Amino acid sequence: MAESISSFWGPVTSTKECCETNYAYSSYIAEFYNTISNIPTILLALIGLINALRQRFEKRFSVLHVSNMTLAIGSMLYHATLQRVQQQSDETPMVWEVLLYMYILYSPDWHYRSTMPIFLFVYGALFAAAHSVFHFGIGFKVHYIILILLCIPRMYKYYIYTQDASAKRLAKLFIVTFVFGSLFGFCDRVFCKEISSWPINPQGHALWHVFMGFNSYFANTFLMFCRAQQRGWSPKVLHLMGVPYVKIEKPKSQ
Repeated sequence: MAESISSFWGPVTSTKECCETNYAYSSYIAEFYNTISNIPTILLALIGLINALRQRFEKRFSVLHVSNMTLAIGSMLYHATLQRVQQQSDETPMVWEVLLYMYILYSPDWHYRSTMPIFLFVYGALFAAAHSVFHFGIGFKVHYIILILLCIPRMYKYYIYTQDASAKRLAKLFIVTFVFGSLFGFCDRVFCKEISSWPINPQGHALWHVFMGFNSYFANTFLMFCRAQQRGWSPKVLHLMGVPYVKIEKPKSQ
């Protein structure tokens, strides 16, 4: 799909493209489905943000939901324009978001609490500066995978120490959406030549966006439940029109 097409945004300058015909529906949107498929992520993150603010969860969760929205908006800009600058607005927030997950996962047991956010902030800022200059390719992917792997052991620890069945179901949904999203994204990348000859393109990368939007929401909700347990807020997983959320009851002293 790598071809230089003159459009409203000019020739394609991004280092990667997905298996979707460019500017098939509008001269303003390069990859239509890959752009609009970020909308569920924004809506789910908005739901999570409203719940976090309404129940006065710790600010870290409000920032986390805003981070999800920022990432989705950056992804929309990238897929709509296929410009190298906008590619940075997609990739850099991906790293920032994982650093935020690392803080939420590890900070409860971190003895020097002030050092962890400072270190992660400086690390994220240095990465953003370096990535804007050197435009990491395969290095970005390897770096991102390593950060994800660092989160997994802690996420598993939270899962095994959680007895609530509804909360455990959130963790399982997190895994299922990740597996399906990764499968669709992998097929879109590896089998693009074969998929392009099909009568209908299943839009694997767009499906990756949708599944990962739910994946982030399930992860955030599960972590909110676990943190509420740590704080003694008697959390419960409830549903609103099928969407799970955490309901808490803080002690009067808090």
